[in-house]
Amino acid sequence: MDTEQNSVRNKLLKALRPDDYELLRPSMQIVKLNVHEVIEQPRVPIERVIFFETGLASVIGHLSSGKSIEVGLTGREGMSGSAIVLGSTEATHRTLVQVGGYGIAVSSSAIVDAMRASDTLRDVFLTYIHTLLTQTASTVVANGLSKLDKRLARWLLMIHDRIDGATVAMTHEFLALVLGVRRPGVTVALHILEGKGLIRASRGQITIINRQGLELEAGGSYGQAESEYNRLMTDILARQVS
Repeated sequence: MDTEQNSVRNKLLKALRPDDYELLRPSMQIVKLNVHEVIEQPRVPIERVIFFETGLASVIGHLSSGKSIEVGLTGREGMSGSAIVLGSTEATHRTLVQVGGYGIAVSSSAIVDAMRASDTLRDVFLTYIHTLLTQTASTVVANGLSKLDKRLARWLLMIHDRIDGATVAMTHEFLALVLGVRRPGVTVALHILEGKGLIRASRGQITIINRQGLELEAGGSYGQAESEYNRLMTDILARQVS
């Protein structure tokens, strides 16, 4: 792996103007991302921002009672460090690696300096934060209005968008965490999707075998945030050409 712009897989880095990309490149470092590695902690200064090349991470919200649920998901379409982009220095939630892989780390100070130096770079990053907020809003709607099996279908589609292949390593315990439910509920939801021929679940692994069926099963809870991301990124790329 190298940090030449034409070699990276991260969609945000690829969308940058070449001169904007070069503002970040001196600070770039390729890093391995291990499963369950914590990238950000609440009220802890963010020292680096990760642009995911492979793998993905969950942003986990917590109640004072100790209960947790996933409030955001990012992979090669995005970056960690949304607080840095928005002018803060500390995270509000915990972010941890859900699927292991590799990323490109850039120091938070380099991100801030680059945003001050380039309006076009800043606009790309702010556009991504907008789509992340749209995703979070969609998650709130799904969690409040959809049954667990439909929420699981949506979540699997989001995972599928961000990984290579159709199989993801995932325990029932972690699924219970990101969906904010007890483990028996996860088991029931997996059995429902498997019974409909949409997935195949084995110990520690889930394989998507009918994506179109999963989209129907999600019942409209999937797609809005994804369409917004594609629309805005298309606009960014078009402006660069013009």
